[in-house]
Amino acid sequence: MDARTSVTTAALLGVAALLLPGCAAAATTPQAGPATTPQAGAATTSSAGPRNGAPAEVPLVIAHRGASAYAPENTLAAVDAAGDLGIDWVENDVQRTKDGELVVVHDTTLSRTTDVERVFPGRSPWKVKDFTAAEIARLDAGSWLGARWEGVRVPTLKEYLGAVEKNRQKLLLEIKGPELYPGIEADILRVLRQEGWLDGAHVADRLVVQSFGAASLRAVREQRADVTTGFLGTPAVADLPSYAAFADQINPAYATLTGDYVAAAHRLKGPHGKPLRVSTWTVDEAADAARVAALGVDGIITNRPDVVRDAVEGRGTERTRSRTRTTG
Repeated sequence: MDARTSVTTAALLGVAALLLPGCAAAATTPQAGPATTPQAGAATTSSAGPRNGAPAEVPLVIAHRGASAYAPENTLAAVDAAGDLGIDWVENDVQRTKDGELVVVHDTTLSRTTDVERVFPGRSPWKVKDFTAAEIARLDAGSWLGARWEGVRVPTLKEYLGAVEKNRQKLLLEIKGPELYPGIEADILRVLRQEGWLDGAHVADRLVVQSFGAASLRAVREQRADVTTGFLGTPAVADLPSYAAFADQINPAYATLTGDYVAAAHRLKGPHGKPLRVSTWTVDEAADAARVAALGVDGIITNRPDVVRDAVEGRGTERTRSRTRTTG
């Protein structure tokens, strides 16, 4: 991710970047951001019309692990921080505890983002799968980002879905390390169904399931063929047709992208008969957002969704947020 092309926002405004719903999980660790959440800004463009013949629109902005530059990643606070910024799409990571609970956390160990080493000093290497849900619920998952976040917890998937629903947001759900959790796809689909996320409205426009594991995405499709799926990575162009058999999206790291690659993906149709979409991760600088938007990506995953939104929409186009967050 060291090679970056400097593209100004003004230059971007002359480029027609077409929008389709997309999402992508990020594999980089976000920088610890300021302790105060930025002012709420414009609502993110989130229409999902077909690419062919559709009006040109800016790429979708997707909050990576929530607005994780401004609140502890993968927590309910990060979901709300994204909502307060007017960001419709959030991305998260789902793993399974020792006793079968689904929790939202990125690393396969708990050390970086919780106080697990202090609470359970004899449990090295502190892997998520070696702890029960009750043990994980005891951990502080916020203090590492600043004192104001002390006491923030690792949410269960059920709790996370509730927060996203409350904010009327949409979810890009990453199955994290599926090889560590045999059968986790069925577990995730069960919770999604129980929480009302597999009805027609959610499946059509509010949910994408992604993974670095091709076998995991195939398992999702075998059990729920209607769910939109995204493959994380940059397969060779020659291999894209085989991925299009089970993935609706190809979601690569931004440093790997070229315009030719994006165009090659768009020429193919996924399992639902629509052109493959491309969402890229993890883009936090305005110049990088402008560059990938100019390549024609459909979505941009970012820890700093306000920065990316301003870069791709233009700083002079701020609007009052059109929807009001519900409470409770």
